[in-house]
Amino acid sequence: RLDLDGDALLALAFEHVARGSAGAGVPADRALRAVVELGSVAGVGGIAAGQVADMASEGAPSGSVSLGALEYIHVHKTARLVEAAAVSGAVVGGGGDGEVERVRRYAHFLGLLGQVVDDVLDVTGTSEQLGKTAGKDVAAGKATYPRLMGLKGARAYMGELLAKAEAELDGLDAAPTAPLRHLARFM
Repeated sequence: RLDLDGDALLALAFEHVARGSAGAGVPADRALRAVVELGSVAGVGGIAAGQVADMASEGAPSGSVSLGALEYIHVHKTARLVEAAAVSGAVVGGGGDGEVERVRRYAHFLGLLGQVVDDVLDVTGTSEQLGKTAGKDVAAGKATYPRLMGLKGARAYMGELLAKAEAELDGLDAAPTAPLRHLARFM
């Protein structure tokens, strides 16, 4: 069985940006920037690179995957995808270059935060709470933040990432960024 879910969703994202932008009267240059953003995250500099690195690290001896390598995987598989979604919204919404870059950095930290939270929950949560098999990463011997940093270190890192994400929002208008701030705190 081929796993084409991600491929289908990626194609749908491009279609949604193009059709939605045209239907909402978004200027073509902004719609094109959003499409370029999505394209950059899908290819060799994004999800594909992260997936290759993740597959290469599977089954590696305990302790052989560094924190830097783990971060590379999650920046490319998760954070870049969150960045593309957030940046596309900021671009289509008419954000200036400085605002777009602040949103990009916010989303980068948010994407990493989500992965660290997921790794911590894999250790601390139950299968019922998670809706998936708890302890799956540990059982598979995968490199995770708790494995490399300890549970306490991973939780501290979550706090750092949250603070960095929120700091990027501090210079932007409060009303439109309130949902982003709430999302980071919820995560």
